[in-house]
Amino acid sequence: MRLRNVTGSDEIIAASKYVVREPETKKGGWKDFFGNTNPIHIEVGMGKGQFLYGMAKENPDINYIGIEKYSTVLLRAIQKMESEEVPNLYFLCEDAKNVTDLFIKDEVDKIYLNFSDPWPKDRHAKRRLPSRQFLERFGQILKKDGTLEFKTDNKALFEFALEELEAAGWEADAVTFDLHKDAEMKKGNIMTEYEEKFSSMGNPIYKYIIHRKNE
Repeated sequence: MRLRNVTGSDEIIAASKYVVREPETKKGGWKDFFGNTNPIHIEVGMGKGQFLYGMAKENPDINYIGIEKYSTVLLRAIQKMESEEVPNLYFLCEDAKNVTDLFIKDEVDKIYLNFSDPWPKDRHAKRRLPSRQFLERFGQILKKDGTLEFKTDNKALFEFALEELEAAGWEADAVTFDLHKDAEMKKGNIMTEYEEKFSSMGNPIYKYIIHRKNE
């Protein structure tokens, strides 16, 4: 994905009250940060934030944290919050590989991955967010009974993600190769910007819901 640089985006993010600075200092204390004991859901690679913003508006009793490393993209999510604030949503300008530096064991109730970078070259497989390497990281912060949900329009990436589950020690609760035609799995579905674009072109959306196997 080619990103257009936006002058001043780093400065805007640094000054925004919706972006948590030095988030590693909140590790283990996110419920104190939110001021309640509500469940914590995170989206890794949240893009412009449409999905997580919609989820936070519909579910005020859940705390949401969006993680996005590109400041130019995160800027768009901040603009949404400035137009209509949602109190149970905050953002982190962080790389996904640092997720275990941000949360302690069992601190997260659910993880979302939406339309992640496919990193199509084989030598980059470990950079893919549904890879066994990232699933190992996610497993360190996710509650034992927590789940991870992944959506993509990229069939090759989805097949790769399914193949990674066994080696990573995870298993599927639900799988669909055409989300918008799956009556059960599309219930309550909130679309990302990419999902709106690709589904309007007639492309199927792939999704799974997975959990860690019992240890």
